[in-house]
Amino acid sequence: MRTGYRPRTFVRELVMIVVAIAFLFPVYALVTLAFKDSTQVANKPLSLPDPPSVSNFGEAWQSASLGSALLNSTVITVSSVVILIVLGSLAAYFLARTASRLSYSLYILFLVGIILPFQLGMIPLYQLVNDLGLLGTYQGMILFYSGIQLPFTVFLYTGFIRSLPADYTNAALIDGASHLQAFGYVIFPLLRPITGTVLILNAVFIWNDFFTPLLYLGGSGHETVPVRVFAFVNEYTSNYGLVAAGLVLAALPILLVFLILQRYVIRGFSSGLKG
Repeated sequence: MRTGYRPRTFVRELVMIVVAIAFLFPVYALVTLAFKDSTQVANKPLSLPDPPSVSNFGEAWQSASLGSALLNSTVITVSSVVILIVLGSLAAYFLARTASRLSYSLYILFLVGIILPFQLGMIPLYQLVNDLGLLGTYQGMILFYSGIQLPFTVFLYTGFIRSLPADYTNAALIDGASHLQAFGYVIFPLLRPITGTVLILNAVFIWNDFFTPLLYLGGSGHETVPVRVFAFVNEYTSNYGLVAAGLVLAALPILLVFLILQRYVIRGFSSGLKG
């Protein structure tokens, strides 16, 4: 049955265009300001840069010490994500392939960890990290993020593994493999879509988190990008071109990672949350 182009379709498309413009306009303003000198920012803030200038990026890089901040964020984000992938996938394999009260109770416990906001435990967590001597260190932040994001990671992996046929695991066990070998050689390679989802969602959260690094790393010299950019923005509030350049430099790495891995996010959710 053929259907024509109805007014309802036009309205939907118009709404989508308006929403897209609403989302893209701040990005456009930020990028254009980053390529303008102070005169262009004052006279033509929303027009295209004419001519474009890249001086703001070099000055922002030096003034905000973004090089060391990017290194700090990279070390913390990569280390935390690797730990989450390893521990989360192993825990999810046990929960998805073991039918017992213990596995069910642990799964419910992980779900509670997703529901409860971690801000409720910020004071005791801060005291614990301080008592361990990890305040202001990479290790403290990696330990914090690994614990906070583990319930969400286990939830994603468990749903995906439950959607996989158990025959894969059973065949490996019949051939003499242990559960760890079956997981490493058979199951984990099949988890590529959901691993991409876990990687990008956790990486975006950890990279963009501001409150926790401010609390745990403030004044230590290991500040992450959001903390450094916050101090930089307060110092150069009147120079909007410089501030915009700093924000673009801070967002660019994680944006590139997201663009590369975005297809895994869609594939992981569409195929992994059936179980």
